[in-house]
Amino acid sequence: MAEKVDFKKLDAYRARAGEVRLLDVPPLQYLAIDGHGDPNTSEQYAGALAALYPVAYSLKFASRRELGGDYVVMPLEGLWWADDMDAFTVARDKSRWSWTLLIMTPDWVDDAMLARAVAQVAAKSDPPRRLGDLRLQRLAEGRCVQTLHVGPYDDEGPVLARLHDEVLPSEGLRPTGRHHEIYLSDPRRTAPERLRTILRQPVATATTNA
Repeated sequence: MAEKVDFKKLDAYRARAGEVRLLDVPPLQYLAIDGHGDPNTSEQYAGALAALYPVAYSLKFASRRELGGDYVVMPLEGLWWADDMDAFTVARDKSRWSWTLLIMTPDWVDDAMLARAVAQVAAKSDPPRRLGDLRLQRLAEGRCVQTLHVGPYDDEGPVLARLHDEVLPSEGLRPTGRHHEIYLSDPRRTAPERLRTILRQPVATATTNA
């Protein structure tokens, strides 16, 4: 059997605290599910997590069994946005947030494999309610800036505000896509002050009026 692949070794999953890095993120495939509202209290969010993880592991085992291709299940990721981004970067009004939760999935996983994995999980007792909302999504973010935040999630606001208000303008860049977070730590097993989260923002060259 081929060696187990760990996609966390990709450059897209490398970041350092205190360093904002410019990089080109290749197109990647994800297991994805959408929702809206405060992740701490939203039933949509809890339901999304309950559906994502068993299907992600079912896909991993199916890949190893059917294709001989084993891989490490990747960490949870999230795209976050709001109609007014101040609700995200400054006010942190979580009730106004929209999100897409993601788990990066190898390109060789296809819709047929996903359908079988969903059916397998659905056949178990008390299956997750949101299984039907899962999909495979290809995300082509391209040029991005990213940094590593160490600490509680609620302490990200000042980092994001500095990124958008100071770093991007000083580099002649503007945001083009949705704010992206990669959760390298398991909050169930990690103290809040030790949580490691990659913060990513797709960018493009800012246009100026002559």
